[in-house]
Amino acid sequence: MPMDIHVGDILELKKAHPCGSKEWTVLRVGMDFKLKCRGCGHEVMTPRAKAEKSVKKVKREGEAL
Repeated sequence: MPMDIHVGDILELKKAHPCGSKEWTVLRVGMDFKLKCRGCGHEVMTPRAKAEKSVKKVKREGEAL
């Protein structure tokens, strides 16, 4: 069952990006996710299954960060 992830959500991943940030903004959802690093701005496309395995926490747009 796919996770409930929407465009604009902020994902906290288990492993940090080389820039040191663990937070990514969701730019596109579907079979692949397009994610943008909140630390350096790097954008990546990753398969949904791989992205969902590495998610630690999902923060919604309206929630306090």
